[in-house]
Amino acid sequence: MGWGARLWLLGGLAAWTQRRRAAAAGRDDGEGGRHRELELRLVQVVYRHGARTPLRPLPGVAPVEWHPTLLDVPAKTKFDYVVTDLNGGPQPHSPLDEGYKKTVFKGGVVAGQLTTVGMEQTFALGERLRRSFVEEAKFLSPTFKPAEVFVRSTNIFRNLESTRCLLAGLYQQQKEGSVVIVTDEASSEMLYPNYHNCQRLKCLTRDRMQNAMRQPGISDDLKKIKKRIGIDGDESVDFLVLLDNIFAEQVHNLPSCPVLKSFQQTVERRSVDAMLFLLEDSSREVLQMNIGLLFNTLQKNIKAAINPSNPAEKARKLFLYASHDSTLIPLLLALGTFDHKWPPYAADVILELYQHRRSKEWFVRVSYRGEEQVVKGCKAGLCPLERFLEVLSQYSVSPEEYKNLCSQMDRDRQTTHD
Repeated sequence: MGWGARLWLLGGLAAWTQRRRAAAAGRDDGEGGRHRELELRLVQVVYRHGARTPLRPLPGVAPVEWHPTLLDVPAKTKFDYVVTDLNGGPQPHSPLDEGYKKTVFKGGVVAGQLTTVGMEQTFALGERLRRSFVEEAKFLSPTFKPAEVFVRSTNIFRNLESTRCLLAGLYQQQKEGSVVIVTDEASSEMLYPNYHNCQRLKCLTRDRMQNAMRQPGISDDLKKIKKRIGIDGDESVDFLVLLDNIFAEQVHNLPSCPVLKSFQQTVERRSVDAMLFLLEDSSREVLQMNIGLLFNTLQKNIKAAINPSNPAEKARKLFLYASHDSTLIPLLLALGTFDHKWPPYAADVILELYQHRRSKEWFVRVSYRGEEQVVKGCKAGLCPLERFLEVLSQYSVSPEEYKNLCSQMDRDRQTTHD
């Protein structure tokens, strides 16, 4: 068969398959028909913590006062929880929290702490999830039930507290049994790019970030802004540090440095440029080392929902993963849905797994901050499962593959110094 005939036949088959799937997904009947024909089977949410204090102050800039009242806990967000390690044992030590305590801002508050604003943001996210999956879809129980929900967070206090607020909003402080939030040791955490257990990623990130800050446009803007602020001699301040302070002060209506505030758009654009230089222009392996283990977990959860091997897997309806902006950016890039804007506090990515009631075909729907996304390789927001899994499998790595990737230091020595 000639190439022309093959392409014609493939085109016809593709069109037929798409029409069949469109009908199977109920799109012919509009939005209402789609939801009548589809049964929701699993929800997975990966979200950033709420607003917080900055991670470090800007040297040489008049300090903003962070008063302890900015950390007051709203009564509606209270929800008791227990933290364990992956095996149900005691909560691991948190070296990151230990480090934050060494930085105290004017006013007495320490670095990286969830604020009242952040608690309200993640509570609101929980309320949105309640509207979608309790009230409208009638998928989740209105009360927290341990068998239905698996909750995992990075072992950082602001993320644990953000999760408390999300659950309080989602379940309106109603629960049956105890709320358990599972965490991992910092040395093996998968919910952020882990430079402790992946030396190759650490070296690549350091080298590429230094290269990014030396790129003509990025470098010129950074020098200009630092000179205007009066900190041009400090090598440790980059666009990410500037952006962190801008966002934290802005969301709390604190008086930012006027000069820095005037450069906000440039700082955000250049921070995104630096991340794209680090992630998008690199090999696929860099994304695999950033979010490969997380993708592997999301993939496993989908497969367990389709073919549960035990009653626990059958009962599970919701997976919650409390993460960071450094998680969401590579995740969105890998899915082909990054909008080139820095993920705000409490930003969320939701993966919904559906099964068609008659055809029994499976579909995945991805949304970001409540808006449906079209994942690369998919023709619409509702994506056939096999296509979605193809995207995940490009970046998904098993623990063994991850370890192997992270140990291959030699192959980067040439490329990082070009």
